[in-house]
Amino acid sequence: MNSPEHPPDFSQGVAFVRGRYVPIAEAAIPITDWGFLRSDAAYDVVTVWDGAFFRLDAHLERFQKSCARFRLNPGLASSQITDILTQCVRLSGLKSSYVEMICTRGQPPWGSRDPRQAVNQFYAFAVPYVWIANEEQRKRGLHLQISDVERISARSVDPTAKNYHWNDMTMGLLGALDAGAETVVLTDGAGNVVEGPGFNVFSVKNGVITTPDRGVLEGITRRTVIEMAQSRGVPVQLGALSADALRASDEVFLSTSGGGVLPVTKVDNQTIGSGNPGPVTQSLTALYWDWHQDPRYKTAIDYPADLRSSSRQGG
Repeated sequence: MNSPEHPPDFSQGVAFVRGRYVPIAEAAIPITDWGFLRSDAAYDVVTVWDGAFFRLDAHLERFQKSCARFRLNPGLASSQITDILTQCVRLSGLKSSYVEMICTRGQPPWGSRDPRQAVNQFYAFAVPYVWIANEEQRKRGLHLQISDVERISARSVDPTAKNYHWNDMTMGLLGALDAGAETVVLTDGAGNVVEGPGFNVFSVKNGVITTPDRGVLEGITRRTVIEMAQSRGVPVQLGALSADALRASDEVFLSTSGGGVLPVTKVDNQTIGSGNPGPVTQSLTALYWDWHQDPRYKTAIDYPADLRSSSRQGG
């Protein structure tokens, strides 16, 4: 039990739940919340690196748009959400962190199936930085499998609104892992790849970058990759990317808040290029981390005085 003599331990992460900041291990939502029962929620993830949020404004804008698309209301302005996210990070003391904001449907009165009667709820948490590829995988490149599991149709669930409808992702990932691959990209039913669990996919062929433009979340890291490539004069095409074209790429890489730009060196057991992370991938990876120091994209966090000199990192 927390008390003045035994203050809460926020070192592993902090959550904002029903107006209170609690240690991440104590965070919970009611099991009757439709966010839990029906995956009826919108969310977004922003990262903290070296004590500053990266592209916070873009994530907040997308979160508010996702909520509006699903007719959810977090009941907070973006400035208020910023204050909550910042306090989660400040209390944790983490200088590198994975920070999530969530709006759930909540629960309507018992017996009602009318989502308009539900009281929407806002939650947030900050935990140590999350990498979706370990250090070895980032160095040698990931083994990606193209799944025959189709991504949920954009006519059913808008993929540009960030959501928890991930059963297709989970089934595809289980199949890939069972087959010896390390991650997966789903398809659209027309022979094109779309996206994977928590990432967008890119192909490099003859110096041109291609990434799918339909059936995908328009990731903030994806946007960053496109802008970085354009700043270096590398052509970028947004359009259909067939499974065959992905396998025939000179380079393949992923974009994600959970690690930035991640190389892929095998697709369906076929070696991509030289079998090592390619020059375009390596250049964009370095530039991605350089941009974290750019004042245009970073929002510094004012940590408590006793934590400002701390180097405690997440991950």
